Order: sequence, then structure tokens, then C-alpha cells
Amino acid sequence: MRDTYIIGVGMTKFGRAGDWTLIDVLEYAAARALEDAGLGENVESVFVANMGAGILNRLSGLGSAMVDRLCLFPAAAETVENGPASGGSAVKIGAMAVGSGAVDTALVVGGEVMRAVTGWEATDFVATLTHPEAEYIYGVTLPALAGMFARLYMDKYGVTPEHLAMVAIKNHENAMKNPDAHIQQTVTMEGLLHRPEAVVNNPYVAEPLRMFDCCPVSDGAAAVVLCSREVAERSGKPLVRIAGFGQATDTHAVHEREDPTELAAVRTAAERAFAMAGRKPADVDVAELHDAFTILEIAQSEEAGFFERGTGHIALEKGETRPGGRLPINVSGGLKARGHPVGATGVAQVVEIARHLRGEAGERQIEKPRVGFTCNFGGFGNNVVCFVLEREG
Repeated sequence: MRDTYIIGVGMTKFGRAGDWTLIDVLEYAAARALEDAGLGENVESVFVANMGAGILNRLSGLGSAMVDRLCLFPAAAETVENGPASGGSAVKIGAMAVGSGAVDTALVVGGEVMRAVTGWEATDFVATLTHPEAEYIYGVTLPALAGMFARLYMDKYGVTPEHLAMVAIKNHENAMKNPDAHIQQTVTMEGLLHRPEAVVNNPYVAEPLRMFDCCPVSDGAAAVVLCSREVAERSGKPLVRIAGFGQATDTHAVHEREDPTELAAVRTAAERAFAMAGRKPADVDVAELHDAFTILEIAQSEEAGFFERGTGHIALEKGETRPGGRLPINVSGGLKARGHPVGATGVAQVVEIARHLRGEAGERQIEKPRVGFTCNFGGFGNNVVCFVLEREG
């Protein structure tokens, strides 16, 4: 398989789309990525990542709609759905299309307009990811699964509410330097946990998880342009290569896992990505992990191999995952503060890492990174996509 490169990136601001439709936000991100790549209309395939358009926006055929809106005829067009890992899956499929030699250029864009419905409706929509007969019919939601996971993890490894709050505090601080982030608000340990008003301002959602342990419901889109080495060299852009990717699944029903505190699909997907890249976790300079809930950043940092199991919270406590630390994680603000339009997230993670590797991350730029990593977490860990990105030259 030949190498695949990223020559264009683009995003909307995450948050509330307002009067913009889903097609509008997808078009905006895609147009920015195409402009960045300098490709114009020379795109052979378009892959659109989305989970909820049919339910939330009464739209289907997004791939065809994007080709039409962007006047990219006669490009091939596909819509890719893999729950919250739709974005990662679309980038993977785009990389496979380029890597196979089937095409030299591909546009991948992911997006959602989730705030077209109420927060309760959005929570129920995402809950359709759960097992239909063993979980969903009993009222299980993703926050409920995350709350149960967090309680088990905390009891097993000594993670405290303060550690969860540290993830939120760090990622909110990071988001303050990201103009595309949904939540531009700093938070403190006192405000999240220890002041009397925390009961009102940061209530429990699914104990032990509080409101600020959970990502917001977001609108937005992100896009990347993928290409062959020949096209990348002609572009004059820094050579950022998709060095490796991995994908793995786990049982649909969480209670069927031998140890529900282990995220086996994360571990396997990461191992496959590192093996394909010929890299190891210690080589990574910056990472974007799927912190839909604060506990997941800690757990994924261990399963990906960055820290020994049961020590991710200690590394967090020591400041190792902050900008300037040994391994900065979620410098974008993560899902926690950048936001989580589910179909966009996996693409947005790749956009963030590509910007760091190109030296274009602005105020939040990590110093001279060479290798980056992303983890896009589908369902409650039952379909996971990871990437290793590398800058050449």
C-alpha cells in the first residue's frame, strides 16, 4: 500500500449552527480544506462522515449532496456511518482509497447539526448505539454507561473526583486557545467540586460523573484532503503522512465483557496503528483522545500504551499530559471543551494533529512535534479507530 498524505485541513467553529443547515456546515469545512490544499475541483472521491442526519435533520445521501454543493462532479461519493467513530472510519476509508492507488485525491468531511433537537432528544439519539435488546430498551444512555465505567475504574485504581476534574480543567484551559472550540470557559477545582454552588452549577449527570465531566452537544464540521505523495510534493505543503491506522471492535453489550474496566478495542486499534506505522507509544509527541467523558481520557491514555494501566491519573496529576508535559493530550480542548458533533470528531482530531505537525496550531502549538496520535471511540468502546500521523522532512 502506498503512502497517504494530508495536504488540506478545515473546520467550522463547533457549538451552535444557528441558521446554518448540515449541508452548510459541511460545505464550509470542506471548502476551507480544499482552499488550504490548493486543489480546487481536482478531487476524485468524497467521503462524508455522519451519524444522525436521517434522524436529526431529515437528510440522506450526504455524499452526493456534498459533491453537488461543491461542484466536484464527477467525483465518487460515499456517506460513512460508524456512530461517534464515523469521522475516523471516513478518514481510514479515504486513506485506503488513496493508498490502494484507486485515487490520487480524496476529500473527507464529517459533521453534525445535533442542536436541531433538544438535549434530551440528542441523548436518546446517541443512546441508539447501545444494544437494542440488552441495554437501550431499559433506558441505558451513554452517560449511564460512562458513569458505571467511571465508578468501577475509580474503585479499582484509586481515581478520585479531583482527577476527573483535572481533565476538565486542563481541557477547558486548552480550549481557551482554540478559536474553533465550543466552550470558551475556564473552570477551577473549587468551582467544580468544593464550593456550595457546585451542587447547582456542576450537578451529577450519572454519578460519579458531573455535568463538567461530560462533553457538550455540538454542531460543526471538519475536513481533510488526502492525496498521494506525488500530489503532496507538488503542493509545497509540509509532508504530513498517515503513517498508520488501526480499527478494532468489542462486544456490543458492555456487560458481556470479561472485565468492563478494560477497553480492549482501544488497545487493539492502537497496537495495529503503531505496528503499521513502525512506531511505538513513546514516539508520540501529541495526542487527541476521545474524552466524551473525563474518565475516558485517563483510561484511553493507558490502553493506547502511553502509561501503565492504573497510572494515567497519576501522570495527569504530575502535569505530564498538559502542554509542555511529556505527552500533551487534547491540546484542542478535546471533546470535553472543543465539542463533539459526533460525525465530525474523528476528522477534527486528525485536523488538530496535522496542524501541530505543520506548525500551524497558533497559540496552542506544541514545540516541534514529529509524531501524533488520535483515538476515535465508537459506541461505548465497541468500535474504535486510531491513527498515527508523522511529519516528514
